[in-house]
Amino acid sequence: MNIVRPKKKLGQHFLRDQNIARKIVDNLRGPIPDVLEVGPGMGVLTRFLLQRPELNVHVVEIDTESVEYLKTHFPELHNKIYSHDFLKWEARQLPELFSIIGNFPYNISSQIFFRILAWRHRVPEVVCMVQKEVAERISAPPGSKTYGILSVLLGAFYNIEYLFAVSEQVFVPPPKVKSAVIRLTRNPVEELSCNEALFFQTVKAAFNKRRKMLRNSLGEKGLELPEPFAEKRPEQLSVADFIELTKLIQNLKKTENGI
Repeated sequence: MNIVRPKKKLGQHFLRDQNIARKIVDNLRGPIPDVLEVGPGMGVLTRFLLQRPELNVHVVEIDTESVEYLKTHFPELHNKIYSHDFLKWEARQLPELFSIIGNFPYNISSQIFFRILAWRHRVPEVVCMVQKEVAERISAPPGSKTYGILSVLLGAFYNIEYLFAVSEQVFVPPPKVKSAVIRLTRNPVEELSCNEALFFQTVKAAFNKRRKMLRNSLGEKGLELPEPFAEKRPEQLSVADFIELTKLIQNLKKTENGI
């Protein structure tokens, strides 16, 4: 098998620029030896990962045609090619700690990030290429129009760096949008100082009605937000603000329930 056909239903756009592939791999900095590549396709990143002797490379790929290509062209991967859907896979074959790298399919990139959040205690570093708009949204600071759910949720547990943009012309087939590479590095926060499930719920609820003030987007019957949060919109709140807001909601609900 000399080539894998890109499949539209899988959102496949194969990077063909070797210099960009090397640059992406070079941005994987962490000391963790085990690295999981998500959706390697024909192995444009895999080739450079395998050139780094300090890395123990694993790959997960949903496309069976790509899996056969990888087995043929990268025999050194041996039994470290996992033919699974990353979004449903439990990664039990991997060590406790592993970094993640990949050119994420645009159509499921948000779902991949939520999966990474679920594994945040196992994943100290992520280097990935995504749609440029998504990269800008994730790395946006509070107050920005593009600041949103993933900016806050990922920012609670990772330091986020926007690295560089990538032209659509270096892919086969070319996507209709530009791409960009970002790096996530785990911060020291082991647990938030609030109810984490309520934190996730609060952030999502606030941004689902991002044009409304928080008293309207988060206010429930009998639950009135006090200042300074009531008159603010979600993009005005930092991660620390959302943590404080979550604590406040937690206490208000306890009071409401007579606890």
